[in-house]
Amino acid sequence: MKRGFLGLALTVLAAMGLAQDRTQVLVYGGDFTDLITLDPQVVYEFSGVLIADNLYETLVRFEGNDLSTLRPGLAESWKVDRGKEEWILTFKLRKGSRFSTGREVTAKDVVFSFERALALKGPGSFLFTEIAGLKPGATKALDPYTVEVRIPKTASPQSFLSILTFTIGGVVDSEEVQKNAKGGDYGKDFLSSNSAGSGPYRLVRWDRGSQVLLEANPYARVKPKTPRVILRYIQEPAVLRTALESGEVDIAEGLTPEALKAIAANPRFKVLRAETLRLQYLGMNMKAGSPFAHPKVREAVRYAVNQDELIQGLLQGNALKIQTFIPKGLLGYNPATPYAYDPARARKLLAEAGYPQGLEFELLVSTGICGGGVPCPDVAAKLQADMAKAGLRARIRAIANAELLATYRAQNHQMVLAGWSPDFPDPDGNATPWADYDARSLAWRNSYQDEVAAKLARQAALETDPKKRQALYKVLTERVLHQGPYAVLYQPAQPIALSAKVEGFLKNPMMSSPLWLVEKRP
Repeated sequence: MKRGFLGLALTVLAAMGLAQDRTQVLVYGGDFTDLITLDPQVVYEFSGVLIADNLYETLVRFEGNDLSTLRPGLAESWKVDRGKEEWILTFKLRKGSRFSTGREVTAKDVVFSFERALALKGPGSFLFTEIAGLKPGATKALDPYTVEVRIPKTASPQSFLSILTFTIGGVVDSEEVQKNAKGGDYGKDFLSSNSAGSGPYRLVRWDRGSQVLLEANPYARVKPKTPRVILRYIQEPAVLRTALESGEVDIAEGLTPEALKAIAANPRFKVLRAETLRLQYLGMNMKAGSPFAHPKVREAVRYAVNQDELIQGLLQGNALKIQTFIPKGLLGYNPATPYAYDPARARKLLAEAGYPQGLEFELLVSTGICGGGVPCPDVAAKLQADMAKAGLRARIRAIANAELLATYRAQNHQMVLAGWSPDFPDPDGNATPWADYDARSLAWRNSYQDEVAAKLARQAALETDPKKRQALYKVLTERVLHQGPYAVLYQPAQPIALSAKVEGFLKNPMMSSPLWLVEKRP
């Protein structure tokens, strides 16, 4: 008989000299297959961001579910000054913050981290380069505890401060990283599976495809209430439910709506429905020669999706119907839903586009869980059935999420079922990636090059008057809705089941979980 995962994980911890008291170990089960790296300047996936948030501190941060008020992080204070040609942001660091190596966090580590982000050009680098306009050399250490950052007047200092709450703003131990760098990689290989942060936890080990083990950073300013965390890979909802009910996991993310209903009726458990800014969508590659380069084909897809049945059926109402790309909860949310399910109209559009016999294509989908707790292949199967009635014949190709992301980022898809959450709680966290090809994010991946949309996104990002900004986003969202490469499906809530013994767990709309606040009763 094979040993259970929990026994194996605790054996690993015991071998490392760590206690096996279950109140001291939090086990979090879910689909972590999108985990590619834990490097804060490179990570851009949901699971990696969740973990990195617990390993690294940023200069400023948001607290709990409040995404409107910036709080001190590594910086105890900051100010923004208007220079002649640029904004000047000055941060005063706390004294005594320490990395897991025991070294003190100083201004040189902040400078190194920001310069590193620019040099590595990771998936989230556009946040610094395109949105904030940050240039190499613009971050300076004025003294060991004072950092100055200069950004152009064309950028928004408020957006930059919000960006700094994301993992790209995580501060790394510059000495430790440089010591482990290889061939000018800025320690990228090392930080992929090791940590060098000042957060509440440090990375013990990452067994790819199996588990991630974290333990309290002994030098952290913020001490976690539960000293050890195990993140266990469980993709199958049935296996996840069994693991929760047997006590192998304390937190289960990815249960089906039916399982959640049963769990909620059991006093041993509780269910949290976290609000999200996530969007589940279809992306269509508009590259030359693709059938989706034709606007009427994309229009046909939007008429061929039965959102109402998807949301009320598979998701059991656990999502908001939305068709525009700024989620509810952010300035610029546009509730317009002009596309009702109409397969006959979709067929007519296909014929007008030159496909009177319909169209066959590949639909790329993750083997994991989509927003709302439903397996992505199930969502894809529903979409496949709906679209078939309109002459859109999708061949589903289900692959691991990490492989899907690599394929998508290389523009090697026809249609993809994907999820998106903004990297900072501002509408520009969606507008630039979705509308500006030059940002090399979603618009680029789907070969969507629309300079009018890109200019609207840039103009809205810098507009300080909320009413004028709202008006710009209405024009932009309407344009992308009808001309862009997307069919937005829904905005899900995130259902999470927990043992009744778990207290203090939360997941904010940015999908971040401060695991250091969680404790377990005996």
